[in-house]
Amino acid sequence: MSPVSPGPITRTVRQALILELLEQNLVSSQMQLSELLKNKGVEITQGTLSRDLDELGAKKIRPDSGRAFYAVGNTEETLAPTTVGTREKLRKMLDDLLVSSDHSGNIAVLRTPPGAAAFLASFIDRVSMDEVVGTIAGDDTVFVLARDPLTGKELVDLLNVR
Repeated sequence: MSPVSPGPITRTVRQALILELLEQNLVSSQMQLSELLKNKGVEITQGTLSRDLDELGAKKIRPDSGRAFYAVGNTEETLAPTTVGTREKLRKMLDDLLVSSDHSGNIAVLRTPPGAAAFLASFIDRVSMDEVVGTIAGDDTVFVLARDPLTGKELVDLLNVR
């Protein structure tokens, strides 16, 4: 993933990046996570990082063997996050990130601020909606493929987007 666009980012985008970093790396300390965020162009205070980890429900897990690392949710939730709470987080993320939407055939097209599309697409994929086959993200555009027989328009309506 490329660095985040210059300028302030929203809490939702920052937290999505934290989730992504925790999924891709075994992060054993807030200092390590702060460095990973800095490498992505996000400067963050220790207090803000602590609050973000708390809001995301991140906890340090100590496997039977090996060092402790941060994880979000329990193992089963991490593998299949289909809870109502996750859908609510998607709703909030759409409220925060969505600039506009359109559709064609069985594809919903979601526009975001520059640099935010990958965060949104990744989260949509993690929600594992039965109505969604998958996503493709560019810099500021997400294609969401609707599962037959749903149309792109119906998916846009289901997501209740602008």
